[in-house]
Amino acid sequence: MLNYDDTICAPATSVGTGAISIIRLSGPESLRIVDEVVEFRNGSASSAEGYSVKYGSIPSVDDVLVSIFRAPHSYTGEDSAEISCHASAYIVSRILELLIAAGARSAGPGEFTRRAFVNGKMDLAQAEAVSDVIASGSEAAHRVALNQLRGKYSTELKELRDQLVQLSSLLELELDFSEEDVEFADRAKLGALLDETSAHIGRLCDSFRMGNAIRKGVPVAIVGAVNAGKSTLLNALLGEERAIVSDIPGTTRDTVEEVMTIGGVQFRFIDTAGMRETSDEIERIGVERSLQSLDRAEVVLLVLDSTAPLEELSAIYDDVRRWVSPSRHLIVLANKADMAAGRVPFCDLEISARTGDGLEALKSRIAALYDAGALSPDQTLVTNLRHYEALTAARRDLEAVRTGLSIGLTPDLLAEDLRSAIRNLGTIFGEITTDEVLGSIFERFCIGK
Repeated sequence: MLNYDDTICAPATSVGTGAISIIRLSGPESLRIVDEVVEFRNGSASSAEGYSVKYGSIPSVDDVLVSIFRAPHSYTGEDSAEISCHASAYIVSRILELLIAAGARSAGPGEFTRRAFVNGKMDLAQAEAVSDVIASGSEAAHRVALNQLRGKYSTELKELRDQLVQLSSLLELELDFSEEDVEFADRAKLGALLDETSAHIGRLCDSFRMGNAIRKGVPVAIVGAVNAGKSTLLNALLGEERAIVSDIPGTTRDTVEEVMTIGGVQFRFIDTAGMRETSDEIERIGVERSLQSLDRAEVVLLVLDSTAPLEELSAIYDDVRRWVSPSRHLIVLANKADMAAGRVPFCDLEISARTGDGLEALKSRIAALYDAGALSPDQTLVTNLRHYEALTAARRDLEAVRTGLSIGLTPDLLAEDLRSAIRNLGTIFGEITTDEVLGSIFERFCIGK
């Protein structure tokens, strides 16, 4: 069990890089500890008002600026301070030593944000969004995480949960008057509200695929036969020689993954081994991994060699169509179009990875699948697997309630499934949670946040 009555400290920025580092403290003794370590020209941290900055010196270490935050008006809801110093690894380490000697302890991963949750400064979904904001690698990922951090996502879920709580309370009331055989919850209205709530949760569940892809980077598998130009295409898209290119068949033995941002969305391009029958054990493993890449890819770029016989290309195309799920995006590229244009009637785009022809059209085609500009500032996307699982469970509970209504189940049985749906929704924003769940969530945070 964590102790929330002590004072914690940790670097809030990277150490040894840049010019300035920030060391964060939070807890009831924060300001006293700062006064013990820092010598101020005027006054003290303990006597300073919140939202103030004081200049001071740590003898034989560094001159510092100390930002002071008074409870409850701080990130954690506790008295807090942030010491800005030079980014030397020695300086940061020495200041931390002095803070710990004065009574602080080193913070664990995510402990500042965990305290913010415990002290009611944010709910659990918002706390998880803090980590997503820090990790966001594209405009779209940042926008989705920021929307969740600002609370709209939680507000939407709480409104759904409140509606279910009202229904549950009416059903519970019926149980108290079971001998009178009365209905406080109108069954027609109950059914309509269940349908509406279930459809809303269904839309949130359906958004997880796009939301998760945007958060982690949309996986794009580059597949095709050997020597079709897959590695050349990856290098051309990246603008650097990342993958080895050779006329020798089977050069790519394993998947090569690189990240690129197109239109404000991060895409993870995966160059795969050429698909063919082979007796080479290492190459065979590479081909198997290519098929695995197809399974997890949201977008598949099938690269065909325009100079190859058409019947051979048709066979490859048919095979990939069978492997790729209809829910995925398949873009068929006729490569080497500078040598043999117009030969592949079933392609989506003609390109030349060698000369760069058609690559801008390809980027536009990919970007259009996940248009960051089309994401509304108010649009809610589920990006977290834990949330998706809770929503899916709540949806099943509501379907059970709907089935129970249709067959005339008693209020006590209906109320049980309804309470389960309420619990599942509550776990998302922390209305119902356990220390084990909290530990699992916050251990993934960086130290100092």
